[in-house]
Amino acid sequence: MMDLAYVCEWEKRPKSNHCPSIPLVCAWSCRNLIAFTTDLKNEEEKDLTHMIHILDTEHPWDVYSINSEHNEMITCLEWDQSGSRLLSADADGHVKCWSMTDHLANSWENTVGSMVEGDPIVSLSWLHNGVKLALHVEKSGASSFGDKFSRVKFSPSLTLFGGKPMEGWIAVTISGLVIVSLLKPNGQVLTSTESLCRLRCRVALADIAFTGGGNIVVATSDGSSTSPVQFYKVCVSVVNEKCRIDTEILPSLFMRCTTDPARKDKYPAITHLKFLARDMSEQVLLCASNQMNSIVECWSLRKEGLPVNNIFQQISPVVGDKQPMILKWRILSATNDLDRVSAVALPKLPISLTNTDLKVANDTKFCPGLGLALAFHDGSVHIVHRLSLQTMAMFYGSSTQRPVDEPSIKRQRTAGPSIHFKAMQLSWTSLALVGIDNHGKLSMLRISPSMGHALDMNMSLRHLLFLLEYCMVTGYDWWDILLHVQPNMVQNLVEKLHEEYMRQNAALQQVLSTRIVAMKASLCKLSSCTVARVCDYHAKLFLIAISSTLKSLLRPHFLNTPDKSPGDRLTEICSKITDVDIDKVMINLKTEEFVLEMTTLQSLQQLIQWVGDFVLYLLASLPNQGSPVRPGHSFLRDGASLGMLRELMVVIRIWGLLKPSCLPIYTATSDTQDSMSLLFRLLTKLWLCCRDENHPSEPDETLIDECCLLPSQLLIPSLDWLPISDGIISKLQSKQLVRLQFGKAPGLLGYAGAPPFEVLARAPGQPKIDHLRRLHLGAYPTEECKSCTRCGCVTVLRSPHKATAVKQWEQRWTKNCLCGGLWRRMPASYS
Repeated sequence: MMDLAYVCEWEKRPKSNHCPSIPLVCAWSCRNLIAFTTDLKNEEEKDLTHMIHILDTEHPWDVYSINSEHNEMITCLEWDQSGSRLLSADADGHVKCWSMTDHLANSWENTVGSMVEGDPIVSLSWLHNGVKLALHVEKSGASSFGDKFSRVKFSPSLTLFGGKPMEGWIAVTISGLVIVSLLKPNGQVLTSTESLCRLRCRVALADIAFTGGGNIVVATSDGSSTSPVQFYKVCVSVVNEKCRIDTEILPSLFMRCTTDPARKDKYPAITHLKFLARDMSEQVLLCASNQMNSIVECWSLRKEGLPVNNIFQQISPVVGDKQPMILKWRILSATNDLDRVSAVALPKLPISLTNTDLKVANDTKFCPGLGLALAFHDGSVHIVHRLSLQTMAMFYGSSTQRPVDEPSIKRQRTAGPSIHFKAMQLSWTSLALVGIDNHGKLSMLRISPSMGHALDMNMSLRHLLFLLEYCMVTGYDWWDILLHVQPNMVQNLVEKLHEEYMRQNAALQQVLSTRIVAMKASLCKLSSCTVARVCDYHAKLFLIAISSTLKSLLRPHFLNTPDKSPGDRLTEICSKITDVDIDKVMINLKTEEFVLEMTTLQSLQQLIQWVGDFVLYLLASLPNQGSPVRPGHSFLRDGASLGMLRELMVVIRIWGLLKPSCLPIYTATSDTQDSMSLLFRLLTKLWLCCRDENHPSEPDETLIDECCLLPSQLLIPSLDWLPISDGIISKLQSKQLVRLQFGKAPGLLGYAGAPPFEVLARAPGQPKIDHLRRLHLGAYPTEECKSCTRCGCVTVLRSPHKATAVKQWEQRWTKNCLCGGLWRRMPASYS
């Protein structure tokens, strides 16, 4: 159950070509950013430039290529836990830390680094921050998120005063040195080195893992299968503002294939050495190879009782817990002879690996996080169980997919080596796999959560729902889950996601309130039947943000005020007083709490105008409420959102008394008409119909008639909805392979193969708008803009405002969009 979603390759160049570096490395962040390396070969100068490429999985063609300025080949790439910083290390002992410029996913710069001159780095990792969340597959049907996902007690590798984890990284060099670099709060880097053991020897392969007690475990091999695989415990501390490293030797192991007489000399080299997880130092995966074949073994570290000689038993009998214990490596499983392994990808999903959990996972046929990927030189990829190593799914590339009964003489002979993955990475939910082959081409593969089992629709929905909930709780990006959502699943997934959300306690609901709206929006984008609701969800996100921002500007008149803030009192009074006259509601408030500076009120006019336009648009669309394909339809039954709009109308009315020019501007047919009072009266009537979610009522005919008259009283604004996203996800629902090229945008892809929705489409040359500041940018913007990688929201990169209130609004969106997506610099073609 694996298939290709898309491939992206480099344009053919006559003189300088992108060629895979040796070794080729890639890394996949929790924000679904992928980094990989190639070498830019210049045939005239006969030199190589070591490049790092970073791309977002939704826009793989928009690759950001960095001249890393590493003098030697890049050996390691590692994302941090937040997915916003990247480490690169080379064969000259240099480590560089890359950070986003202006928080843009397609703009990066080298900020800090460390070096041990001339000592190649073979393994690299960020220090653990102490955060570990376990998934309990056997409780996937539980109602509480706390039962499904539990916080595991795990100590950071190093803590600052007060228990805050200290940031930094650890590296292992080819000469057996361990390097620890700590990022001090003032921005400086504190680096220290120490030998892993007294007798330093060559380290060809190494990997790093962390223990719950805050220690670090390093596994090393000199590359020969006849040599032992060594393990070391590393403890990091800061003494007198200097980094101290203490090392201790742990039990080692010999691979089983070298102790088997039949295979003693068959696999001379260890080619892959990996801990099964960064925070699981007790289990390790080893691969030994020859020129043609490989064998994979999985080992586990266990505590075992040490047998005591009978003589000592008679002198001092061993009772119960007093029996001496030792740590010993035991083999869990091993494969038969395989084709030569070219790359290994390990899962990042923290599935608990107790026997009970594994049994439940197998019984429910729900296996993401339990499989690891092996790529072979013949071009195939196998997903195998991370403990038993049994094959669960297979993928055959174009070079290997041939009929079994085809005569070998008819098979085309390839001039060079077959195309195969040299580097692979699984996504953070294990539902997607990215591979970089020996031609530098990037391939994105879907991996079914059932791992080859046939599932009905309900079971598939349950699995996807469980992983969506995991992303909601952790804050990880869920793009790889959307790869598996078909248009006919969208409605059910949105409803079930809402049901599970409503089961949580009020505090957790408040924390996740915006994230679930963003998740619903991204799901609705995948079906032409629900595409209009995408606009509603983004409008709701915008409304929530405006409401919280405007309420935060209110200040109590006296310092010794009651417990409730002015914003809370506003909500309470507006919900109690159901009068349709805005002035009667207003007189129940302490208007002195609403006093702001005139410049502040004027700077908020664009946001206030959006609230006024949105209320007018909703009321004018009420007569067409039977049409769910119109944007704004869901607001007509959403009592909470209508109540929020009603509160904002009251606030705006009070501010209008202080600064009339901040009021929303309406084009009315009568000079004497009070547009704000009219809209508030109609909005209150609509709100009264649906404020009780359990017993909503239909709007009466009088209200509908009054709304029908609105177009003759006021000019109805044409709201500027979000642009159609230019991402790839909606094009992948057909399960047909999409071929892309780096640096070349494929054009507007549309929604799930359907024609663009008329109300959302923007005609060429039509004025564009800043979706966050609500500023008109003109048909051909001169300002540099940025857009969201997920929803397509566009905003100006540099702030044109100086007012404090507007800066406060803009700072909310410095790192992320309304929907939580990352920003990327807009291409020049936008203008």
